[in-house]
Amino acid sequence: MKPILQVEHLTHTYGVGTPFQRSAVEDVSFTVADGEFLGVIGHTGSGKSTLIQHLNGLLRPSSGRILLEGKDIWAEPKKIRDVRFQVGLVFQYPEYQLFEETVYKDIAFGPTNMGLSGEELDHCVREAAKLVGLSSQTLDKSPFELSGGQKRRVALAGVLAMRPRILVLDEPTAGLDPAGRENLLANIRDYHRNRGGTVILVSHSMDEIARSVDRLLVLKSSRILMSGTPGEVFARAEELLAAGLDVPQITHVARRLHDKGLPIDPAVYTVEDLQRQLLDLRKGGASC
Repeated sequence: MKPILQVEHLTHTYGVGTPFQRSAVEDVSFTVADGEFLGVIGHTGSGKSTLIQHLNGLLRPSSGRILLEGKDIWAEPKKIRDVRFQVGLVFQYPEYQLFEETVYKDIAFGPTNMGLSGEELDHCVREAAKLVGLSSQTLDKSPFELSGGQKRRVALAGVLAMRPRILVLDEPTAGLDPAGRENLLANIRDYHRNRGGTVILVSHSMDEIARSVDRLLVLKSSRILMSGTPGEVFARAEELLAAGLDVPQITHVARRLHDKGLPIDPAVYTVEDLQRQLLDLRKGGASC
């Protein structure tokens, strides 16, 4: 697949020329393929949020560049607003940004600013609401009457209604209960699978990200520590743990079983994969 997004030697330095000068992102390079589901992980302060704010031009690089479909997004600064329609960013706790009288108006805000109106606008709003599991009855309600999980869906729908080429999500499940987290992640996975859109998901939860993404990018101290498929990354569990990160809970279980002598892949990262390996062992006559 061809890259839709290229990050080349990106560095962002805060407080230049002051005693507080520091680089939140330093010499970071990677590509994102069209239609890929990329996960970004790293501990607090690793540079995740600073990185993704460059992807749609909310921050301008101190050095390096961001290419969207081969074009530097800062080549024409006056057109950076158009980039933000193509790269939709959902911030952590996006429900705090809701402000309209109704859910419908909140979802319609972005596409209205894009110049949509009439039937086209109505179609975008209702389609986005459906994608995130909001009923048509919900559209007439005040967003402030909704639960935390529903508000999160409204905020996500507001970005999806602009039909971005790339959807970037910063800790989208933070603060939700387990059921709310799984429901929202299911909506995001369905969107990616059914629409084929490019998704970049930032999360501190290894279990959440392992079940969703095609590839992982691991940040540490403003730089890329490693990248690869979930299997490739979690196979390097010792390095992740030494960097102050974690692995999915099921990977911990698989590692313990492996250490006890069972022929289990210690890089297993989903319950289904571990279950399959244990069933295969049982069919083969091995004792657990």
